[in-house]
Amino acid sequence: MKPRYIKLRSNFIMSQVKSKAQRYRYKDYLTWPDDEKWEIIEGYAYNMTPAPRTGHQIIIGKLFRKLVDKVEEKECTIFIAPTDVVLDEYNVVQPDLFVVCDKVKITENNIKGSPDMIIEVTSPATSIKDRREKKDIYKRFGVKEYLIVYPEDELVERFVLEGDKFVGPDIFNWNETMRVETLGLDVHLWEIFEKKRREQGGLIG
Repeated sequence: MKPRYIKLRSNFIMSQVKSKAQRYRYKDYLTWPDDEKWEIIEGYAYNMTPAPRTGHQIIIGKLFRKLVDKVEEKECTIFIAPTDVVLDEYNVVQPDLFVVCDKVKITENNIKGSPDMIIEVTSPATSIKDRREKKDIYKRFGVKEYLIVYPEDELVERFVLEGDKFVGPDIFNWNETMRVETLGLDVHLWEIFEKKRREQGGLIG
């Protein structure tokens, strides 16, 4: 199924970049003010302000509740942003929601290494970065499954790692059931996007 449209707002992505003239490392990141939220991707720093919209946070909360029992059953751990994921010294991200199954990667201050699964919920300020820069580094560092949620379009893209490449995207509309491959779990997206289900089995907005 093809998406109706996916809005990628290029005017936001450039305004987020701290500087294209300098590459930053995790040690630089640790010196920045606590009240500023940044990510480092390939050494470039991206501002994470403004704060997410309420709809963005509602979707993350619903996904967390759908996944948490299955995550615990598999003896993994689920995290919600802000939690630092240090992929290497030039790549430090704070995914919206992610699952880690290797307990060795979980430290007191951060996650060292790639999560097994990552979910990013887009906003006007992050849609290009989530689908381009972040997808590239998540693939390179071996994230097994990457889900991108588009609140405005009410759809999800799913990428699954095969070898060293992401296969996909598989695209799921709000009225479909999506398989989370990493957890072996089916998620009814009409529940995530706060749609109503008729008793007869039909779906309405």
